[in-house]
Amino acid sequence: LLGGPALGQLSPSSVSVWFRTAQPADITIILADGTNFGPAQTTFDSDLTGTISLTGLKPDSCYAYQILVDGKPASPTPKSLTFRTAPEADFKGKFTVAFGACSRYVPEREDIWKVVAAQNPIAYLTLGDNLYIDQPKEQQKQRVHYYRRQFHPAYRSLTATTPIYSIWDDHDFAANDDEGGPERFKPSWKVKNFEVYAQNWNNPPYAGGKENPGTFFDFVIGDVHFIMTDGRYYRHRESKSMLGDFQKEWLKETLSTSKSKFKVLCSGTLWTEHADKGGKDSWEGYAAERDDIFSLIRDQKIGGVFLLSGDRHRHEMFKLGFDVGYPLYEFETAKVTNIHTHDANPHSLFSYNAGNFFGLLDFDFTSDNPAVTYRCVTQEGKKPEHLTFSMTLQDLTPN
Repeated sequence: LLGGPALGQLSPSSVSVWFRTAQPADITIILADGTNFGPAQTTFDSDLTGTISLTGLKPDSCYAYQILVDGKPASPTPKSLTFRTAPEADFKGKFTVAFGACSRYVPEREDIWKVVAAQNPIAYLTLGDNLYIDQPKEQQKQRVHYYRRQFHPAYRSLTATTPIYSIWDDHDFAANDDEGGPERFKPSWKVKNFEVYAQNWNNPPYAGGKENPGTFFDFVIGDVHFIMTDGRYYRHRESKSMLGDFQKEWLKETLSTSKSKFKVLCSGTLWTEHADKGGKDSWEGYAAERDDIFSLIRDQKIGGVFLLSGDRHRHEMFKLGFDVGYPLYEFETAKVTNIHTHDANPHSLFSYNAGNFFGLLDFDFTSDNPAVTYRCVTQEGKKPEHLTFSMTLQDLTPN
């Protein structure tokens, strides 16, 4: 294997396994009980990548699996790997989701992926600036960035046991602060970049399909609905649109019809009105579109919503000024491996920028009033208590 295995598309009864081989090959996956999935063939047309769905599994259960390349155990992957299926919506237990952003490839800091794995998250969300490619018209150079990260032992150990969900931001999509514009297939480089991106992540089907490309999609774990947005592909400063027409309507429809207790809106850039750069490269610069989404939450009395974001090299929390019938909180974590640091935002409820870190969301459904706790974990595995915040579903219930 040149990359993977990498898990994704988790459900109570299935998971998808992504892989890249060093040459065309047949891939088979075998569970510990002998159940066989595949084979799937990798080809040069797909840059030697492929996926196999493991189906017919039991909810909230651990499985061991082995991946075979042309009938032989994959190298350098361990012979036996494990994963946990998602709980169902009526789950009465606990689970953790990790997230972060701004993960430039820095060899001496790549061991942080071991720290992420040690938290035993049921999934990891990477919210943009995942590699810092900054080569919008050089697809082959983009691929080299992916190969390098995917082949690192600490990273592939995480992805082999923890499903990864990914959206891009400017440094993956194009270059610093770039926008894609309103056209679906112009400029042509953004379509090609999306094709490379899609080959290298094991995301659920993208919500726009082939007709409306972009890294936006949604998925559910237990009673938590994660809604991942693409703030680059259709961003257009002149029309003040972050999402474009199709994605905006999809987002509003997804929010309106969600049945989950918690709804987590995920963005590559800050939601807060107190964003850096005067809002030039965040939702504050597209306030009318943002506030239209927040108005929908308020007017339809959609409870359980909170916000995640990346981009700024800090771990912080904001309470937004927009009233949706309950406080809107934003959790931002974005310095997983990067070296550069951004100064603390004076409007945040707490802000931390020392070293490297990622965020944890601990979901607790053991009581009638489910709770979520936001925490920071540092490169050293420490969890500073002053960077912890908990809220219950009752706190996110419309007045």
